[in-house]
Amino acid sequence: MSLTVDDFDFPLPPDLIAQHPASERSGSRLLHVCGQLEIDRKFENLPELVKAGDLLVFNDTRVIKARFFGRKETGGLVEIMLERIVDATHAICQIRASKAPKPGSTMKLADAFEVRMTGRAGTDGDFFALELVEPGDFWELAEQYGKLPLPPYIEHPAEGADETRYQTVYAREPGAVAAPTAGLHFDEAMLETLRAQGVNTAFLTLHVGAGTYRPMRVEKIADHRMHSERFEIPQATAEAIAATLAAGGRVIAVGTTSLRALESAGNDDGTVRVGGAETSIFITPGYRFKVVDRLITNFHLPKSTLLMLVSAFAGYDNIRAAYAHAVAERYRFFSYGDAMLLERVD
Repeated sequence: MSLTVDDFDFPLPPDLIAQHPASERSGSRLLHVCGQLEIDRKFENLPELVKAGDLLVFNDTRVIKARFFGRKETGGLVEIMLERIVDATHAICQIRASKAPKPGSTMKLADAFEVRMTGRAGTDGDFFALELVEPGDFWELAEQYGKLPLPPYIEHPAEGADETRYQTVYAREPGAVAAPTAGLHFDEAMLETLRAQGVNTAFLTLHVGAGTYRPMRVEKIADHRMHSERFEIPQATAEAIAATLAAGGRVIAVGTTSLRALESAGNDDGTVRVGGAETSIFITPGYRFKVVDRLITNFHLPKSTLLMLVSAFAGYDNIRAAYAHAVAERYRFFSYGDAMLLERVD
């Protein structure tokens, strides 16, 4: 079957797009999708749905303050969203301006420091390469002058509460420009409850890039090229996965970012390779999963690559039905919205 982007469209009332998180992290709703069966639950019920010996794999990336406002040397306004910091003096970014700056031109950001655009970057050339004009450190400048990069469908500017709630409680490796949002539902009490009942936890790092919000510009999904993201699998996580397999437990990815990293590093026997790499894996219906047995995720945008991923994992028809159910039952969608627990359909 040759699938098109339109095959992954669905009607979504705008008022279902969550603009703020639930009052408590674990206070969201949870839709459990077991094949053709959908069960309405609360996220606080998650410990009832896992068992001792299962392994939850979390993405411990930390969101950096990646959004800057400034002016071009011509005086025009510019907004910059970092895609990734390459090193202390170089970064890749998206630029929003009336006219794209020319290579070699400079911009002053936050009325504090200057950057030079050195050329195009990315697989489709729709990112820009930046370098600092004067000595400095992009990591420090981002922390001092940047703004938290909330997703484009959240209509309010980042507020004090967002500084906390748009980070997971276990975030520790800075580098993402978008949060691994499935993890936002976990609080320390939930993690302690899970560990107390014998559920194991492990961590990896995948730095989510701004390309996660790029719309698909093709008709047939086979023609789409994914953006690349950096990930790291620690030795301890690889060993935890091998031990889980040997004991008959289930590997549960917390979020599509964790799943993409695990499947990118996966071996045919279900184990994973240790170390860092780039991934541009594009998971669509027909993909054979090697590592992940269950997936915790939020609800995704229409026509998005992540909707295609969950359709591959839980079944195309099952996901269409689950999303229709979620709309009818007024679940909250996207980054600050409710969650799903998906069972893999082989």
